[in-house]
Amino acid sequence: MSSRMARAAGAALAVVISLAVAGCGGEGDGDGGEKKTELDGAKSSAAPRSGGTPTGAPEPRPTTTIGELKGPDGIVVTLHSAMRDKGGFLTVDGTLTNRGSKPFTSLTWRSKETELKSQSSVSGASLIDQAGKKRYLVLRDTDGECLCTTGLVNIRPNESRALFAQFPAPPAEVKDVDFQLPTMPSVRIKISG
Repeated sequence: MSSRMARAAGAALAVVISLAVAGCGGEGDGDGGEKKTELDGAKSSAAPRSGGTPTGAPEPRPTTTIGELKGPDGIVVTLHSAMRDKGGFLTVDGTLTNRGSKPFTSLTWRSKETELKSQSSVSGASLIDQAGKKRYLVLRDTDGECLCTTGLVNIRPNESRALFAQFPAPPAEVKDVDFQLPTMPSVRIKISG
């Protein structure tokens, strides 16, 4: 056995022993509790942060639904939240699901602005404040990209993708708005925050 392999085996043995010692320690034991916490932290940081769980299963989807839009060809947009933040923005989060039988690309959902770079996006989304008679459009950055989900291309049947769009926030007294996407019926949603 080479010295490099022997060191690796020794390090592995040390980890196993420290795990066993940490598992035997009581919760009231100051050192055992701290070691256990450190090991637990190491375990959680080893799990992937995106793209699924360690077993390869998809991450859980949000369960809250504040609205749903059903469009042609089995396309469904489920809205999970419309959150107002302190910076004067409102972010709508949702999930796009293709329940149809053919791939979907969101070209009809883009804005009609010619200088906008985001082609397959939800840049054409808007919020309507019926009482205030105002329409809020998706925000853009200085490079001409929308502050929204882009790359909604070739979404296969039974595939879902997360989406978001960020808008200027309506005044604080506005508690609900209509969310609109081109080619889809609008839906009234509650604002939180």
